Amino acid sequence: MEQKAKKDHMAVSPVLDIEDISIRFGNFKAVKRVTTSVGKNEIRFFIGPNGAGKTTILDAICGKNKVSDGRIIFHGGDGDRDVTKMREYAIADLGIGRKFQAPSVFGGITIEENMELAVARRHSIYSTTFLKLSREKLDYMNYVLEFTGLADKRFKYPSSLSHGEKQWLEIGMLMAARPKLMLLDEPVAGMGRRETEKTARMLQDIKKECSIIVVEHDMQFAREVSDTVTVFHEGEILDEGTMETVQKNQQVIDVYLGRG
Repeated sequence: MEQKAKKDHMAVSPVLDIEDISIRFGNFKAVKRVTTSVGKNEIRFFIGPNGAGKTTILDAICGKNKVSDGRIIFHGGDGDRDVTKMREYAIADLGIGRKFQAPSVFGGITIEENMELAVARRHSIYSTTFLKLSREKLDYMNYVLEFTGLADKRFKYPSSLSHGEKQWLEIGMLMAARPKLMLLDEPVAGMGRRETEKTARMLQDIKKECSIIVVEHDMQFAREVSDTVTVFHEGEILDEGTMETVQKNQQVIDVYLGRG
C-alpha cells in the first residue's frame, strides 16, 4: 500500500518532500524514518492515535521541532529549498503557514486589524498604524473577510466571536499571507457539525490556491475533505492512500479506526 501511494504521488508535482526524517527528544525517538510527498493543491490528512507523531512532524515542517536525521524539501516556486535547519520565521517567509490547535489571534485589536497584520506580513502593531496596504492587498483582505463570513464583524474584537469563528479568523489570517502550503492542527476540534461542514467547504476552496496538511481526529471530516491520508503509528507511517483505501487496512483498524 505504501509503495503504491508513493508511485501515485510521483505523478503529481510535489510542494513538499519529507525524506527519511527522524526526530528525537533526548533518548526518545518520536518519529522514525518517515518519507512522504505532498502534492500541489492537495489536501493531505495526518491521522493516527495520540502520540503517533503527527503534530511532531507538522512542527518540524514549520521549524518548531528540529529534525535529527533526514531532510524536508519545500518546492515553493522559487526553487527547491531545504528547510530542515531553517528558523521558523524564514520558513514562514517562504510560504509555509502554520495554524495551531488553539486559535492564536491578537485579542487587543479588531478582526480587521488582525487581518491587516496578516496581509502586510509584518507582525507588529506598527504595520497597521503607520503603513498603508496597497490596493491589491486591501482588496484581498476584503475578499478573505467575506470568504470567512467575518466581513460584518470586522470592527469587533476576537473575544466577540464564537469558537468556530475564531478558527475561521485564523485560517483567514493564514490565507491573507498567500501561503503555498498551509499546516492546520485539528481545525474543527470543538466545532458543531454545521461549523465543521463550512470549514470543509472552505478548505476545498483554499486548496485551489495552495496545498494543505491537516492533523485531525474527526474521521467524517477526513473522509469529506482529504485527497490523501497518511496514517501514523508509534512515529512511523502505517499506511498511506485515500481514506477509502486505508480504512480497509486491518492494521489501521486495529491501532486506530477500531478504537472506541
